[in-house]
Amino acid sequence: MASANLRAELKCSVCLNIYTNPVTLKCGHNFCQDCIDCVLDTQGSGEYSCPECREKFPDRPALQKNVTLHNLVENFQSAQPDQEESGVFCTHCVESPVPAVRSCLHCEVSLCDEHLRVHKKSPEHILTDPTLSMESRKCSIHKMILEYYCTEDDTCICKFCVTGEHTGHEMESLGEASEKKKETLRNVLQKLLAKREETEERVQSLQEHRRKVKEEEAGDTEIVTALFRDLRKRLEDLEKRVLSDISGRAERFSISIQDLEIKKEELSRKIRHIEELCNMTDPLTALQESDTGDLCDTEDGDNEDREKHEKLLQDRGVLGVMGVLHTGLSDMITEVNVYFYIQEAAEILLDGNTAYNYLQISDDRKTVTRSDLDQNHPETPERFMYSPQVMSSQSFSSGRHYWDVDLRGSERWRVGMCYPSIERGWEASWIGYNKKSWGLDREGNQYYVIHDCNEILLSTDLSSKKVRIYLDYEAGRISFYDLCDPIRHLHTFTTTFTEPLHAGLGVYKGFIKLCGGKPEM
Repeated sequence: MASANLRAELKCSVCLNIYTNPVTLKCGHNFCQDCIDCVLDTQGSGEYSCPECREKFPDRPALQKNVTLHNLVENFQSAQPDQEESGVFCTHCVESPVPAVRSCLHCEVSLCDEHLRVHKKSPEHILTDPTLSMESRKCSIHKMILEYYCTEDDTCICKFCVTGEHTGHEMESLGEASEKKKETLRNVLQKLLAKREETEERVQSLQEHRRKVKEEEAGDTEIVTALFRDLRKRLEDLEKRVLSDISGRAERFSISIQDLEIKKEELSRKIRHIEELCNMTDPLTALQESDTGDLCDTEDGDNEDREKHEKLLQDRGVLGVMGVLHTGLSDMITEVNVYFYIQEAAEILLDGNTAYNYLQISDDRKTVTRSDLDQNHPETPERFMYSPQVMSSQSFSSGRHYWDVDLRGSERWRVGMCYPSIERGWEASWIGYNKKSWGLDREGNQYYVIHDCNEILLSTDLSSKKVRIYLDYEAGRISFYDLCDPIRHLHTFTTTFTEPLHAGLGVYKGFIKLCGGKPEM
């Protein structure tokens, strides 16, 4: 009864099994680590709660391993024989079933602790773990207990088989054979444990990524909704323009025909008047006609009329309309490809007052070069004293902004963003190695994103050697993109900004430069 009560106390309220890796919440309730992780994963950000007492937590609660409970579970399980699970009971306890602790293959009985103490201990009485299938422990031919293992036939045999059909075969005791097989299984077990650990790491990685994706859902939904709203408006405008072109084609011909008819009538009037003058017999009357100059001007508006005529004759009909449609759709696709940049690239200039003494800033303040010579910059409180870095003169405290950095001139660099309150001396000033900056770093042939000294190795190379840095201040995002074709997302930091942000560049060799907003494909 005491064992049953203890078992009930050691059960997880989620899976209803004995605790595995028990952990404790702040409210004091215990759960299996995997169980509570799954429960918390299903709960939304800011809505975490204990599944037992429903106490709410503002953030995802930290899980504290319950060492005492863990040891208690291990001691309980090691003290509990597996007989209850096996369903094997003592053969002699007929009035009240008692779980067996051993079975005797010779007597073909199962025994509890009490009957085991009085059981014969002679060699022929072979005791094993409790079992219901004692026949499987005996030779099917001689009905004798299996005592040996034939390595040639890979089978267990009795002592009569040794001198029978297995004569001359290599034999091992069951204990020896069992230890060899166990050793093989242990090796397999180590491999499986390593694979399971690797799989657990992948699961944790995916869970962490899933949490980040869920945090980004609202912002991504807003962006996509705005994109499709804009696309629908543009499609409606394009449709109106194309339909207007279609309906206006015949109207343009009608207007031109009407204009030509009027001109034709005017020409006919002139012709009749000239014919009248030509038929006059009185020379004085013909000479005194006042508007003959106008009558003789035959080139009036001819060039303009010919151009209109040729343009109308070259009307390509539906092909021309499709050209307008194709151009409009192409413009929309181009804007979709860079939609998340919304506006023009931010105009970024480097602040020479922050530049390290061995950095040279170009006249246009767009390029920074690592120099072997001390540039003897004036001493300023803003200057980086020990790290080869420079900040932008511009800062951003709201809105969405982006800028591009051309990295082809350097094999060792760091780019990103930082607060103006970043330290200016020793390692505390390095972009990414403090809580006040976020960076993308190249060292050797490896690329990292860094914040607060936490380095994340990127699994990809920068194929374009150009990086786009995108800031959404209100959403708390700093994103890095590889300006290949198509543009590839590298990493996004998500936080809540508490200060304005400056662009930050670090160059350890060669040079890097700020470039235009659109990638050079």
